[in-house]
Amino acid sequence: MSRVNWAGATLLAPVPPVLVSCGTLEKPNAITIAWCGIINSTPAKTYISVRPERYSYDIIKESGEFVINLTTSQMVKEVDFCGVRSGRDNDKFKICNFTAIPSKVVSVPAVEQSPISLECKVTDIIPLGSHHMFLADIVNVSVDEKLLDEN
Repeated sequence: MSRVNWAGATLLAPVPPVLVSCGTLEKPNAITIAWCGIINSTPAKTYISVRPERYSYDIIKESGEFVINLTTSQMVKEVDFCGVRSGRDNDKFKICNFTAIPSKVVSVPAVEQSPISLECKVTDIIPLGSHHMFLADIVNVSVDEKLLDEN
């Protein structure tokens, strides 16, 4: 097989986007994140990578908390909107008809329409270049009961 080689690039794609909520119940915000994943099992740790110029960056940095909301195919247009519009200029929850609900452990709201939400507390921020990585402990996982059975 013949191969072509390129310089290092972000070609591990496609990756499923997540909807990260931040802010407060009174003023929630959401940002679509592709750079997200699990980095440790015990303790449960995750990361999100955010460009410092994004509106959500300072909100997350100041509060030290965020919620990773998994998305569904029914949410695809809204998730896309939250990835291309800024919370500086748009009330994304209102425009997307998202409902901000209280989280159990963190002060940041979750998105009610999300079937699974991971509540996170930032432990480290690592500048990497275009993005800064927020390393976080997963302190609670909230799951829609409709996804569960007796097992």
